[in-house]
Amino acid sequence: MISTRIRNRRKRHPRRGVVAVEFAFAATVLFLVIAISIEFSRMNMLRHSVDNAAYEAARAGIILRANVDDVKQTANEIMNSVRARGTVVEVTPDTIQDDTPEIVVTVSVPADQNGFVTPRFFAGRSFVGQCRLTRDDI
Repeated sequence: MISTRIRNRRKRHPRRGVVAVEFAFAATVLFLVIAISIEFSRMNMLRHSVDNAAYEAARAGIILRANVDDVKQTANEIMNSVRARGTVVEVTPDTIQDDTPEIVVTVSVPADQNGFVTPRFFAGRSFVGQCRLTRDDI
């Protein structure tokens, strides 16, 4: 009976801390993947927001008695809703009159100033959205 007890006991190996070391390696990779995913999601959101802001601003510019300030305000409101920094809005023509045939709105945002985690992946790049709408009431 004594011999069966000894045989059933587990042999202890000096492997203390192995799980902690494995977790440290795995957690580092996991957190890096999560950070990169957040960064790419933010840039994707900015890319689509720039296009949407240009379109909505151009729509605001094709109505009667619209002016350039209304167009820029519309684009900036949309870009502020996603907390974009460094937004530049350009409107062509410089003055909108009731007989202006078309409006061109260009919205650009630098990626360097808008990263959540690190701007390394998109350094030196910017997102540009442009929309050209014609007025059919002329």
